[in-house]
Amino acid sequence: MYLDPLSEQPVPHSAPRPPESVWDYPRPPAVREDDRVVRVECAGQVVAETRKSVRVLETSHPPVFYIPPADVRTELLIPALTGRTWCEWKGSARYWDVVVGDDVRADAAWSYPRPEPGFTALKDYFAFYPSRMDRCTVAGEDVTAQEGDFYGGWITSEVRGPFKGGPGTLLW
Repeated sequence: MYLDPLSEQPVPHSAPRPPESVWDYPRPPAVREDDRVVRVECAGQVVAETRKSVRVLETSHPPVFYIPPADVRTELLIPALTGRTWCEWKGSARYWDVVVGDDVRADAAWSYPRPEPGFTALKDYFAFYPSRMDRCTVAGEDVTAQEGDFYGGWITSEVRGPFKGGPGTLLW
């Protein structure tokens, strides 16, 4: 089932959110501001909380929320040893371990220090894999992690699939 295409206008956090089909998301991806409360928790700590996130919306993927560094407890992040990956749209991603006391979540976050043109809104913002955190929420709703954990999408009640990422979806 396909739903209406996304509006170009931001939806106020007080308004009910209409359903979105990931098959209506564009390619190349779009970046949209989002003023809902986005929260990331790990090992009993709030790692990030903001009303100033941006969502990246790409065909067949649940949105990925990027959080400004001012709203992230960056003292809980250390550069990961795994290196970098390359996105054809966004550029080179840097990975971060989330460390709360003795609890280390390897490669749990990523950022784009020098994003490609068209994605400069993501510069130095952090995205978190919901599967590697204890809890991620959007407007108080618990997020479900995108299957497969490669893309790091955040599934909420307004997002409709099917989603790329699980077994057998590589060549979609």
